[in-house]
Amino acid sequence: MPKKKILIFTDLDGSLLDKETFKFDVIKDYFKELVRNGIIIIPNSSKTEAELLDFNEQNNLDLSFITENGSSIHGLNKIHHNLPDKIIISRTINEIRNAYEENISLDFKNKTTHILELEIEVQQKILGLPLDKIKLAIKRDHSLPIKFNGTEIEKNEFTKILKNSGLTIQTGGRIMNVCDNVNKSIAMSKTLQLIRKQLDDEIITIGVGDNENDIEMIKQTDYPCLVKNDNFDSSLINIDNLIKSSEPSPLGWADVIKTAIQKIES
Repeated sequence: MPKKKILIFTDLDGSLLDKETFKFDVIKDYFKELVRNGIIIIPNSSKTEAELLDFNEQNNLDLSFITENGSSIHGLNKIHHNLPDKIIISRTINEIRNAYEENISLDFKNKTTHILELEIEVQQKILGLPLDKIKLAIKRDHSLPIKFNGTEIEKNEFTKILKNSGLTIQTGGRIMNVCDNVNKSIAMSKTLQLIRKQLDDEIITIGVGDNENDIEMIKQTDYPCLVKNDNFDSSLINIDNLIKSSEPSPLGWADVIKTAIQKIES
């Protein structure tokens, strides 16, 4: 009889981390207890590799992680020595930029603010990060962070043009990211496929998110969880066994995980 192995795929900003302070100190002991108990936690985030390496270092963790909305997978060899250290799913940022420049009209370009081209003080205001973290956030290998300044109808048309160009738009809490034809769900599925080949355990998955670009990811897990986000209407989400928190992050993260684990163990 195979043992149960729990894998948690989690968004960070607004799901695990407080939306304003980007910290999770109030539940950090619980988080580390989960890791000590053999639960595999894999951040699946729009954050960059540099940011996620910093997240591990600052919190004395050594987690595998998925970056830039599913663009690359890192550190699976920490889970099993036969697994690779790095898997790149996406085209490079230069290739994505070229595809964007070739396919987006001047009218839409004029409605778009490119975060990477702004002064660092303006980047800080938009991203809400301290200055020392901005440099990590803009070290992007596979995505173009933007703010779209048009109407909702124009945004839908913009998204359609990107899709027809082989690109996607991933919407997070503060900004949007122009990415390759990737997302958090695709990268999670790839990660699970590789892990299942190496582990004999029965793999049980929990997915945690708080926003639009997390929905496909959490929908594909055994126990989908949504952390309260006042800027996102969760009533529009139709997932039968969805676990919702009544609190925002980080307390909401702990609440949904505790509920999911209770369901798994019952």
